[in-house]
This record gives sequence, C-alpha cells and structure tokens, in this order.
Amino acid sequence: MLDLFEPRLPEAKLHDHFRLICSDPTYAKVLPVIQSWATGLLDRKGESQKFIKELQSTFNSSMWELYLNRAMVDLGCSVDYSKSSPDFVVRGPGNYEFNVEAVISDQPPTALQQKTFTEHEFKTRGALKLIAKIRDKLNLYRGANGKKHPYSSLSHVRGRPFIIAIAPFDSNMSLFQNNELINMVLFGIAPPVLTGPDRGKQERIGSLLTPSGSPVEMGIFTNDSYKEISAVFFSTVGTFGKAVVESGIERLVRSTRYRVIEKDKIEAGSKQWQLGTRRLQLGPCDFLTTLRWENGSQISGADMHIQHSSLHRETHLDGLQVYFNPYAEIPFDPTFTWPSEVALNYYDVESANHVAPHPDGALVSRQVFEPTPNFLRVLLESNGFLAE
Repeated sequence: MLDLFEPRLPEAKLHDHFRLICSDPTYAKVLPVIQSWATGLLDRKGESQKFIKELQSTFNSSMWELYLNRAMVDLGCSVDYSKSSPDFVVRGPGNYEFNVEAVISDQPPTALQQKTFTEHEFKTRGALKLIAKIRDKLNLYRGANGKKHPYSSLSHVRGRPFIIAIAPFDSNMSLFQNNELINMVLFGIAPPVLTGPDRGKQERIGSLLTPSGSPVEMGIFTNDSYKEISAVFFSTVGTFGKAVVESGIERLVRSTRYRVIEKDKIEAGSKQWQLGTRRLQLGPCDFLTTLRWENGSQISGADMHIQHSSLHRETHLDGLQVYFNPYAEIPFDPTFTWPSEVALNYYDVESANHVAPHPDGALVSRQVFEPTPNFLRVLLESNGFLAE
C-alpha cells in the first residue's frame, strides 16, 4: 500500500496539520492507525496519488473519507473501489447496496479564521454551511448546472439509496456542536432548553438568514424537497482525534455520552441515576460530571468525562449518527442491522417530532488534549471542578 505520510508536495504546500503530525514524534503510533483506515481506498486506479496529495494539502476532507472507509468495514459492508463516484459504492449484508457521498464544511482561509463569533453567530453560520454542502451534493446527484454525468444517471446508483456523509470542520468550535446544528438543518429543530421548567423543550426553526439577509430553509427532511437523499451520516468525532484515541498514545480526553434508563429499572438508592448535577473524582486523572433529569417514564442525561486516555474507551463507530429521510424516494432499508453504538434518528411526519432512540452510552462528543498540568487545569476549571 502507498504511504499516506510520505510527502508528495513541497513543504510550503503541506497542510499545517499534516506537517505537525509528521514532525512530532509523539504521533508516531497514530500514523499506522490512519494508514490502516485506507485499506482498499488507495487501490482505485488513477485515484491514489490524487487522494494522497489532497490529504497532505487539505487534510480534513481526506481524513473524513478515511474514517468512513474504515467505518464501512465495521458496519459489515464492503466497498466497490472500481467505481470512482460516488465516494463509496457499498454492499452490505445480504448484498444490500447503497451509495455514500462524503463532504465536509471546512475552515475558511487562514486569515479569516481569526474572527470570533458569538454562540448564536457560530450556530447560524455552521448550520448554513452544512446545508450548503448538502445542497451541493444533491445538485451533483440531480445534474444541476449542466453536469454531464449526474450521479442519478449512473447504473450503480439508480434504484439504490443515496446517502450524504457530512462532518463539520468549519471552525475551531465545530467539534463542540454535538448534533444540534444537523438537527436544525434536517428536522428544523432548535437546540433544547437546558435549564428551568422548560428543560428539554425544542422550538421549531423554519429558516435562517444569510449575512445578506436571504432566508434559507431549515428542516429539509420535513418535506419532499430533498427526496433524492435517503439518509445522512453525521459525526463530530470521525476526526484525527479518533485515530489518536485508537492509537493509545498518552492524552487527556474530554468526552460526553448520552445516558438514558427506564425508571423501573433503576435500583433503589442508585447514585448513578441521582437527579441533578454531580461532580465526582473517580481516580487521580478521572473526573466525571453526571447530569440527570426526568423525562416521562425515563431518566435522561449525560456523563461528561475528563480522563487520561488509558481510561477512555471508544470504538470506531462511536459517535456516528444516521438520519433517515421520511420523504426519501428510495428509503434506506429499515431492517438493516446497525451496530449498537450507532445513534439512529427519525422524523415522525404525523406528530412532526424528532424520534431519537439513541442507545444508553452513545458518544456525543470527544476532544483530545496534550497531557500537561496546564491543560488538565483548564479542563477542570471549565467543567466546574475548580474555581476559575
């Protein structure tokens, strides 16, 4: 297999992230992990050199494709690498076939990255970028703007589900957005209220305004305007950080997992499911914040860990979310068997509600940091363990 990390471009054209991980000896164990994700992907005729140069020059979009390539294996699928487009021509168990097109919302030029955004500006900007990228890929499928060979005309695409796999890399805050913005884009649902008597309530959002004042529709899976898209794959953790935790190198890890249990299954006196917010130190470098609230017949919440990487456990599919389009012309097979850590999202047309039967322990977000006292202090302060 070709070496992803043998520089193929002049130093000045190498992406900052690529240059850093190749030059820093602490990442030596991470590189073979990423190389293993490329199995099969570099066998495409005439495509391998192009892919390697894109990884070395733009980085994020190629990392997302590498993550997805390995994810297909863990989903029990194989990829037909003889087809150059869409990105992944997939065959699942029982010879079930579908197509996946990968895309990211990426960072602007370096000079523009210095601008800071309020939380509202970040969310509006991020949601608009996500929907713009989804629309671009839909146009490739439809053959808009005079495209000669739209995806819909390809024999291996016709009659099979078409999935867009998207990840946000558009700002330094992107990895902290959880699934709030993709919920807004696909189901027209605002982030939930986190405090007070309306905790958990989510307002509807019909549109957002661009900087020029033009409205852009949100909730594209609440009608048939994007009916060619069968589903969306989404993750904020299918990143370089995924390879870092899989490699086992020493890092600090901050992660959030969704928690849910039926009330009648809680043992009497259980501290794990105690309502409210609790902060616990479980070990020398193992800190846990638990959030719990009542939700009908269930107790819902989250576990937020700050811990040494030797204590953190994460599969490759942890953090992957799937959103199904109820208006899809070609619906994704509802009998497809998804691994337990994959979070599934549906939209109930009759009740106009987001149905999210996420498994207990589903990974919501994860970031990695250098294992230094300063980073640990900042993480503990920002999560309420120390007085700021």
